[in-house]
Parts: sequence; structure tokens; C-alpha cells
Amino acid sequence: MDITQEFYDGMAPQYDKLFKDWQEDSREQALILDSLFEEYGLGRDSCILDCACGIGTQAIGLAALGYSVTASDISRAELAEAKERAKERNVRIRFERADFRALEDCFAERFDIVIAMDNALPHMLTHEDLGKAAGSIAGRVRPGGVFAASIRDYDSLLETRPPYSPPYVHSTDKGRRVSFQTWDWKGENYRLTQYMIDDEEELSVSRFECEYRAVRRAELTDLLISAGCSKVSWKFPEETGFYQPIVIAVK
Repeated sequence: MDITQEFYDGMAPQYDKLFKDWQEDSREQALILDSLFEEYGLGRDSCILDCACGIGTQAIGLAALGYSVTASDISRAELAEAKERAKERNVRIRFERADFRALEDCFAERFDIVIAMDNALPHMLTHEDLGKAAGSIAGRVRPGGVFAASIRDYDSLLETRPPYSPPYVHSTDKGRRVSFQTWDWKGENYRLTQYMIDDEEELSVSRFECEYRAVRRAELTDLLISAGCSKVSWKFPEETGFYQPIVIAVK
């Protein structure tokens, strides 16, 4: 098992604690994406592949809006969690385990929309692996369709290489949850340690490690163009309301 799978398998039962209200965030993020898709002439009758679905944050919200959603991930534990949450929300989603560097191994069809949100692409630790992911993902988008992904604003972060992220503090009727990350940089790669402190009923502290590569916007733009996308544009949080920059690539 590689570090990325281990990271998400370990976090799966607690991932929703990163949100104050996971269900509300799922709904709000789906509405943001729905608005973006509408700008590109894609309605709720579109077929979507969420190729980094995690516990289903975007996939479930979009399915609840009426989209036909297929969802995949490399983490078995997160897929299991997503399936349970989809069942609880009474939405139909096809789930498959797949590596987004080789989506063609699992999916023969093409989709109107493919998404990979929440900084999934920077798990590709080399330019070559990111290129494989861009090519595989673009290959699953039908002509005229779009690919949407969100990543951290690494163009800014690489100027300072901060050693940690600001903490999230969520107060609930049971107590308080605090989560934060430390970042240990080595060139453009960094080792991330995610800490989760839960003081709602009894104190518990969890720690998970992973690795990322700081992907600049120009690099990802060039790779998507090379993979066959005709137009690539970026939208920022002040425009969309989403917490990370979003790249939209038209096939």
C-alpha cells in the first residue's frame, strides 16, 4: 500500500470531522460546481465521473441535484464510507476503485464532466505521473465536455513555503474539534502531517501523514493542453466561493 492509500484509508472514518457540517458542505460545493458547469453549457442531465471521490463530498451533493454520477478512488476505506453515505442520502452512484492515472483500465465510456477536487492531483509526486493523470483523465472526457479540479494556490505558497496551515476550529453542541497540518518542505515536494483533535465527548488526537508536490498552474495548464484539451482557464475563490482555485479544461 502506498502512502496516499494509507493516508486516506486511515482518515476515512474521521474525514467528515474536517468540516463543521459535512452534509451542508456537500450541498454547498455541489451548487458551486453546478453553477460552473452551467457556464459551460452543461446541465443536470450530464454524466459525471468524480475520479477522486474520497468519502463522496462532491459526488453525493451532485447526485442529489440530479446528475448521473460515477465515482472512483484508490482508497478502499473511503469508497466504503462514500457508499454508506450515498445510501443514507438515498442517492444512486456507481462506485469503482480506480487510479486516475489509468482510468481507461476501469472505464470504457466517456463522460460529459470529470472532476478531481480537494487537491487530489498534487498527490502526483513527479511531472511524469501528473502527465499520466492528465492524459488518463482527459481521455475519459467526451468532446465538448469539461474537466474540473481544485488545487491549493501553490504559485503563492511556493514563495514562502509555510511550515503549517492555519487551524480549523469547529465548535459543536458536544464540544470542539480542531484540525491543522504541518508541512515539511523538500524542494517542491512536502511531507504533510494532518492532526485532528476531538474534544467533543472525550479527548482524542489522531495523526496522519502524506506527501504532495506543489503544482504550479502553468504546469497543469500545459499538461492538459498536451492531453488534448482545447481551452484551460482558472477560477479563484473570490469568483466561485470555493475554498481553492479551480481549473476548468474543455475537451
